Amino acid sequence: MTQPKSPPPSSEASADSGATGPGGDVALVHRVTPDGAVHVIRRRGDQLEAGALQPLREGAPIQGEVVSLRPRESFPLLCDVETIYKPPAASAPSAPAAPARRKGPAQVATDVYRDNWDSIWSSKKSPSLN
Repeated sequence: MTQPKSPPPSSEASADSGATGPGGDVALVHRVTPDGAVHVIRRRGDQLEAGALQPLREGAPIQGEVVSLRPRESFPLLCDVETIYKPPAASAPSAPAAPARRKGPAQVATDVYRDNWDSIWSSKKSPSLN
């Protein structure tokens, strides 16, 4: 016995179901502020994240990812997310070398500077001078 095959899914249904699968990236818009920021709840794989998206402005630094939202026809507040730029992962900062402990104020002059200072301003009088 053979079972009847189900008809192939339509292209619209496959686009919706593919984005909501385990590897899908979708965002639900829940608030838009007057300055243009869009507050979303984003599902990326198995993780839920809350965030705010702001429009890019020329000359302003980019903070975080650059994404593109494509609203779904069936529910416009649910958007498929396409990541355009993802910043490199920040590596864990290595522990800086501990500075040598000194007594007194911070050293702002080099040893060469101090030697020259002493040669000019030392209290020893040179016999060749008047």
